[in-house]
Amino acid sequence: MSSQRAAQIAGHLNYPQGLLAGQVAIITGSGQGIGAEAARLFANEGAKVVVSDIDAAKANAVAESISKSGGTAIAVPGDMLDDKYLKTLVKKTVEFGNTINIIVNNAGYTWDGVIHKMTDKQWDNIIALHNTAPFKLVREAAPYFRVTDGQPRCIINISSTSGVHGNAGQANYGLAKAGINGLTKVIAKEWGPKFGVRCNSIAFGHILTRLTAAKEDGAFVTTPDGEKIALGIPTGQGSQSKDANLDIPLRRAGTATEAASAILALASPLSSYITGQVIMVTGGRNM
Repeated sequence: MSSQRAAQIAGHLNYPQGLLAGQVAIITGSGQGIGAEAARLFANEGAKVVVSDIDAAKANAVAESISKSGGTAIAVPGDMLDDKYLKTLVKKTVEFGNTINIIVNNAGYTWDGVIHKMTDKQWDNIIALHNTAPFKLVREAAPYFRVTDGQPRCIINISSTSGVHGNAGQANYGLAKAGINGLTKVIAKEWGPKFGVRCNSIAFGHILTRLTAAKEDGAFVTTPDGEKIALGIPTGQGSQSKDANLDIPLRRAGTATEAASAILALASPLSSYITGQVIMVTGGRNM
């Protein structure tokens, strides 16, 4: 059989209803940006998608758009820093799909500051959101991953090049993203041998989202106690500078859809022998 014919069979016969047909996926932070694109791509490949986001209106809009396009999705909005919400998220997911096959820990934002000016609140908030919340969600979902029913199961943690190479002004975020890479490897080693659970991180570089847009655009998030955190990068600095992409071999930033496609690829059976890895999605930067 020719390699071309084998590819046709793999692409069209083995997965006629989609790469993720019948699987149930939680995608956190999927009310917008990379998470929303991942939710749509997963649904297009046959997954039942749970849209998790702190912004209920945005979460509902994504779920509704998926349903109108013929996919299957529900919104379960809430705050990832609320332990009760994490229990609700898992409970409603299982009610919706009877199991959980995929968790994408994508929710998060940046709250930058140089070391000598960073407050305890900035530090604690980012560590809690990017490390503690994903850990608690995975722990809550453990009964649906530590099983031997032969179904595919994987966890994808969204990291950053800041967690691999560091980035000035991001002591909190850099540590958190390095930490999620460590958690990824622990999950892979604990849940791989007996249960076949795969766990990987994706370290994104410059992706076009509200976190890398101009700070002057006015995007912000609000903490549970009401404090507004401005998002983005001041014009002329960092990824907003005119030469920002010169060290990227592809000479451009990535799109949210390209980033989400990497998540889909890693969740799919095409990556069935990949686990415990930090996959760099950077357009070639830092290779």
